[in-house]
Amino acid sequence: MQLDDQMVRYFGTADLAQLPPAALQAGIERMGVELGLETDRGRRFALWSLMFMLGAAPALDVAFEDAADRDAARDFMELVENTDAPM
Repeated sequence: MQLDDQMVRYFGTADLAQLPPAALQAGIERMGVELGLETDRGRRFALWSLMFMLGAAPALDVAFEDAADRDAARDFMELVENTDAPM
């Protein structure tokens, strides 16, 4: 998954700073629906990760049945929280 492609898919643009709040919320809602329907573990993780970076990810126990996936998500959360780069 390419990040820019996913942004365009859900928000119509790769520049989220230009989106009105309603369009951002609509894109996040679409992502949530697709997360609930996605069966591929890798795609599911990538989608959850993007939602996390947008502050809209569901709880780990809701998003991931597999303990290894929850552990990977925790590692991702820690990595993001420990970086100085803006999201």
